[in-house]
Amino acid sequence: MPNLATNRAKFNLLGHRYRAVAAPANLFVALGTAATTPTADTNTMGEITEIAAGNGYTAGGIQLTPNATDFDTYVEDDTNDRAYVQVRDVVWTASGGNLPASGAGASWAFLTGPNATVANREIDAAFDLTSPRVVSDGQTLSLLNLEIRIN
Repeated sequence: MPNLATNRAKFNLLGHRYRAVAAPANLFVALGTAATTPTADTNTMGEITEIAAGNGYTAGGIQLTPNATDFDTYVEDDTNDRAYVQVRDVVWTASGGNLPASGAGASWAFLTGPNATVANREIDAAFDLTSPRVVSDGQTLSLLNLEIRIN
């Protein structure tokens, strides 16, 4: 699944390592529509359009904890001169109707930081789902091995 690490994520990583800026206690995987294509300069959820909440999707997405369970692959790859981490499989089940509850389907997944106001959550990475996804009642939308790669 193609991914894009944002400049904000790179900035935050440097702050955690070299400035002792506290790392977040939790992160989120949220879903967005194709209304806006994210770029490396996209900073917050307020700059994109999240899918409609309801029917198995909660605004702001699924919470993750920075640990070996929720980020289950962590690799330094000297052969290809990169490092990467993968998110555990993230699954939403549509219940009470289609997911999303209304409007356009999910075209993007976003790894975000925490903030009580979803629109203010900083986007670390964007994952292109290649086409809008609408999940029928009782079915699941599963995102497997979302990977954040730094070259």
